[in-house]
Amino acid sequence: MDKYYVLGNPISHSKSPRIHGLFAQQTGQKINYESQLVLLGDFENVLRDLQARGVKGCNVTVPFKEQAYTWCPQKTPRAKWAQAGNTIRFDAEAGALLENTDGTGLVRDVLQNAGFTLQDKRILLLGAGGAAAGVLGPLLDTQPAALAIANRTSERAVRLVASHRAYVNALAPNTRLEALPWAEMATVGAFDVVINATAASLGGEDLALPEHLFLPGALAYDMMYGPPAAGFLDWARGHGAEGRDGLGMLVEQAAESFYFWRGLRPDTAPVLQTLRAELSV
Repeated sequence: MDKYYVLGNPISHSKSPRIHGLFAQQTGQKINYESQLVLLGDFENVLRDLQARGVKGCNVTVPFKEQAYTWCPQKTPRAKWAQAGNTIRFDAEAGALLENTDGTGLVRDVLQNAGFTLQDKRILLLGAGGAAAGVLGPLLDTQPAALAIANRTSERAVRLVASHRAYVNALAPNTRLEALPWAEMATVGAFDVVINATAASLGGEDLALPEHLFLPGALAYDMMYGPPAAGFLDWARGHGAEGRDGLGMLVEQAAESFYFWRGLRPDTAPVLQTLRAELSV
């Protein structure tokens, strides 16, 4: 039976084993998928051990996505643009091939599950860390009219924009990509989509956002799910936006990882429905 792992610290909260178990059951794939806590200084040793043991692949979560990029000898274009990855495939040809499925998962959840169009929209991405970097390329692929990145440390947003300038020129020439100083959000108008890619939700932190941030019919999206996302989404709904948490993104990025490993794309709708029901209990 092929073995897979999800590696992180912390990891006990991870729903990835449940999700991939449902995918395997649905597709008839015989796999064993487990979570593994990795000590902060031991990530590369764990990867080498998994590869030596014949493990087929692993997912990588906080705080190891950037380390995965450094360690893996081969990277897909999406991982190269993000300079981080969440999915590794071990095989004889590539050795270890790194992919980043986060952005694809986000976009698929917004387009297919939420039924929200991103083309020609104005998008605001809050945060400029690894989570934001992982989704920026796929968001640009949807051809929005404008995509602004706001981060409390403006220099990080400026660097993220600069690192994707060639991407915009080649693949999204009609999209205006810019770094937006946090203090100036109230002065640049409203947005169709506001995505919270910061870590503020984990600590229940107030982002102190301007009240007039949303255009009519806007979507507010938090990449966290469940109770941690409630603060931002409740605030957004109170200011006229439709709110959506990141559970669908979690399921969709997992489906992309499953396809990367097994060559089969599972039906995500029943899995998402199952997880929603389990969260509400």
